[in-house]
Amino acid sequence: MTARPLPDFPWDSLAEVKARAQAHPGGIVDLSVGTPVDPVPASIRDALASVSEIPGYPATHGTPALRTTAVEALGRRYGVEGLEPDAVLPTIGSKEAVAWLPRLLGLGQGDTVVIPELAYPTYEVGALLAGADVARADGLTQLGPQRPALIWLNSPSNPTGKVLGVEHLRKVVEWARERDVIVASDECYLSLGWDAEPVSVLHPSVHGGRLDGLLAVHSLSKSANLASYRAGFIAGDPRLVKQLLEIRKHAGMIVPRPVQEAMVAGLTDDEAVAAQRERYLRRRLVLRKALQDNGFEISHSEAGLYLWSTRGEPALDTVAWLAERGILVAPGTFYGPAGGNHVRVALTATDERIDAAAERLNS
Repeated sequence: MTARPLPDFPWDSLAEVKARAQAHPGGIVDLSVGTPVDPVPASIRDALASVSEIPGYPATHGTPALRTTAVEALGRRYGVEGLEPDAVLPTIGSKEAVAWLPRLLGLGQGDTVVIPELAYPTYEVGALLAGADVARADGLTQLGPQRPALIWLNSPSNPTGKVLGVEHLRKVVEWARERDVIVASDECYLSLGWDAEPVSVLHPSVHGGRLDGLLAVHSLSKSANLASYRAGFIAGDPRLVKQLLEIRKHAGMIVPRPVQEAMVAGLTDDEAVAAQRERYLRRRLVLRKALQDNGFEISHSEAGLYLWSTRGEPALDTVAWLAERGILVAPGTFYGPAGGNHVRVALTATDERIDAAAERLNS
């Protein structure tokens, strides 16, 4: 199995335009990356510190409390049913899980990984690391007669904020099962539905009472501000989770014990998740109005932490236009050829910076 050459890291290409935005008299408003800016909830910080004296190696599978809490949170928050604690596996953030999943599943040369037409770049990187081929498709008819090894779903989408309905998800699952294809669903933004209600691939309305062939990737980075903790998990098909666990044991891919305790708190504290959601809602309303009032069209964006926006021109022209106003965004070309006329505008900035961006757009 030979890994293929990787593309350049997209955000490195923003150095020049970032410097232009930083030169604005009012300072930069960086909306180019979806990184949390609000404090980690006190309940999570207390949980992290509470086990800081433990010297031994943590369990790769996570503590029983963590796995049980994850199952309970998925059921309580998203209606997930039929999941057992053994079918939950903590990961060192969700990006690591996305990047290494194809290889850990044993994919390689001759295998195909299907990713959305507009997709977080790490889906493609993960396939390349495994030596597999990549196909971009949003519908099953686009795949024709080919039988891929893995299909990635992402709802709500990064970057577009598009939400896939239950019928669409169910059709993908049924199609994949008929062909013995694994379905992996990136659900990191599942708690952030605005104009539509996102549904997990692990919901019974989608899987029909069976979890075989299904994996869902979850993260606490967005819902609980834990990006710095690298706190995520995979859940789904017990057989596949066991396969991933055995390899991760050998590879030392272990979530630190204090972070596991913090995850238990984050998966328990629904009030903190709701409070963070309200912060993002307020920022979304301010930024969306300012963009629409100044010639931008917002596409999709029913959920998630981004406004998929266009002025009807090449993405890099829009990036430059905004940089002159001290606002940095990501061009849609980072996410695939279909993003050529869009930019991704993140909601992850403080209230003050979001208000500053709105004021600059309106001036």
